[in-house]
Amino acid sequence: MSELQDIKDFSDVQQMVHSFYSQVRADDFIGPIFNERIGDRWEEHLDTLSRFWESILLGANRYNGRPFPPHAQMPIGKEHFERWLGLFIDNVDQQFKGPNAEEAKLRAFNIANVFLHKLAALRGEQEE
Repeated sequence: MSELQDIKDFSDVQQMVHSFYSQVRADDFIGPIFNERIGDRWEEHLDTLSRFWESILLGANRYNGRPFPPHAQMPIGKEHFERWLGLFIDNVDQQFKGPNAEEAKLRAFNIANVFLHKLAALRGEQEE
């Protein structure tokens, strides 16, 4: 088996995003939520997500958006973010190794936590 390489270009980012969301779509727990929300717009969504992660990991300036608002009204909570994060980390670890791969996992963890805090505040919930 060949040595895993780091995430180094847009092609690698696309591979990471597409393979990850393929797993998300097939997941019994979070897949239905994503599939219902995104519907037939997966290609557009994957392109947006690839540009988002390219901006974060490679410093590109091709993402222009606000990632939280689309999630604000979704029926998601801590258990959904835990599954999302677990799938994300496993996906990265299976394909990549290096500083950008580690940064991707750290950023995913931070994004999940920020989104959880924002959702709790919007819903007037006490955080655990």
